[in-house]
Amino acid sequence: MHIIQQQLLNLIQENENLGKFSLRAIAEKIGAKNKPQTAKYHLQQLEARGVIQMNLDEGVLKIVKKGYNLEKKSPLYSLPVYGSANCGPALILAEQKADQYLKVSSSILPRNKKSLYVLIADGISMNKAEIDGKTIDSGDFVLIDHEVSNYKNSDIVVAVIDGLATIKRYYKKGNQITLEADSTGDYMPIYLHEGDNFLLSGKVVGVMKRNQ
Repeated sequence: MHIIQQQLLNLIQENENLGKFSLRAIAEKIGAKNKPQTAKYHLQQLEARGVIQMNLDEGVLKIVKKGYNLEKKSPLYSLPVYGSANCGPALILAEQKADQYLKVSSSILPRNKKSLYVLIADGISMNKAEIDGKTIDSGDFVLIDHEVSNYKNSDIVVAVIDGLATIKRYYKKGNQITLEADSTGDYMPIYLHEGDNFLLSGKVVGVMKRNQ
């Protein structure tokens, strides 16, 4: 995220009435005196990413929180995106702080929308796995229900191993957990013991195709 956008986010969080200020005044507060267009541009970028709601004519400038409808009549639901999860070895860190929100029609989401978050798939090790007929390809938005805790064999899960996230099929026998790829490629399984340093961070419940 651009440093000016982060400054603006911090400013919005600190000042509930910021929308009532002029763009010139907002720009001055972030050290861009006499540069109202700079403030306007970066606010528009934040709005386009779904991070803020903005209507300066009505004095509205606020953070879009998880599940916040942009308008009262809007059918869109905002899901937090927490970075990438590798569909290969567990190599990519899933960020703990969401700085993007994915806008999705409420009608195509599960009922328990408040427990959902999103990761971006990176890699092809799950490209044969299907969720409601959709495969998990690199770049796709993967929807995860973080409230699921009763995992069953063959569920597709997000595992965080030593702080690194990966998407795999889950199997458990005794105290051993096996995370397996479901791919056109050849990937070695990951073997875990219940006492190892890892966390199951939810079950994959949906896929939003990047290219559709």
